[in-house]
Amino acid sequence: MYDAFSNDYDRFVNWPARLAFELPFIEDQLRRLQPGAPGAPIRILDAACGTGQHALALAKKGFAVSGADLSEGMIARARENSSAAGMEIPFAVAGFDSLAGLYPPESFDALLCLGNSLPHLISRPNLGAALSAFARLLRPGGLLLVQNRNFDAVLARQERWMDPQSDRSEDTDRVFIRFYDFRPDGLISFNILTLRREKLGEWKQTITTTLLRPQTRAELVELAGRASFEEIEIFGSLDGSPFDPQNSGNLVLVGWNGKPATSTAS
Repeated sequence: MYDAFSNDYDRFVNWPARLAFELPFIEDQLRRLQPGAPGAPIRILDAACGTGQHALALAKKGFAVSGADLSEGMIARARENSSAAGMEIPFAVAGFDSLAGLYPPESFDALLCLGNSLPHLISRPNLGAALSAFARLLRPGGLLLVQNRNFDAVLARQERWMDPQSDRSEDTDRVFIRFYDFRPDGLISFNILTLRREKLGEWKQTITTTLLRPQTRAELVELAGRASFEEIEIFGSLDGSPFDPQNSGNLVLVGWNGKPATSTAS
C-alpha cells in the first residue's frame, strides 16, 4: 500500500501544521533523557519514519536521528527529502522484525513509533515481539514513544470515516478519503481512496488498502510492561492532553526501558 502511496504522502499531510503541533511534546519527552556520553547528542530511532519529516525536524534541532520504514517507496522519499534539506540522515528499509538485525543492542537513547504504525502488526505475538525488539535497541533508561489511534473509541463507536484531505498543486487536484472496514476476524481494512484530476479534467480514482489490528490501551500497556518498559504514561494526543478512552483521537504511550536514567519530573 505505502509504496504506491509514497509519492502522494507529503501532499496528504500538512506537515508544517502537524510538526508545529507535535514537536513541542516530543521534544519535552526527549529532554528528559541524558545522552549516553557527556556532550553527545541524544540518539533517536524513528522506527516507522515514512517520508522522514519527523526525523528531519528533530535532526535540525540537534538530535542524532536514524530512520527506518518497511516501505521502500517511503524510504526513497525520505532520502529525497533529506537531500533537498541538505542533510545526511541514515534511512534504512526495515520492518519492526528486522530492526534488531540492523542495529546493535542499546544503539539508541529514544525510539519513536508514530503515525499509527504499530497496528500494522496483525497479531498479538508480533506486537509483543516488536516491543521487545524496541527494548533491546534502547539503552537502560531509554525512552519509547508510541502514537496510535485510540482504538478503544474506534471499536466502541465502530468509527469508519476520517476527515478528508485535499491538495492542489501544478494544475492537479487531489482528494484523499480514508475509511475503515471492520472484518469478522477482528482486523480492520484501512482504505485510502484517492481522487485526482489534471487541469480541471475528469476525475480519476484509485484505492489502496492494508490491514490493521486494533490495539487497545490495556493490551499496549500490558505488552509494553512485559517488554521491560516501566513508568508507562498514556496521553490522548501529541499535545500531551490526558487520555480519554471514549473521546481522545489518539493513544500516546511513553515508557522507559527499565529504571529511567533521570528523574521523570519535567
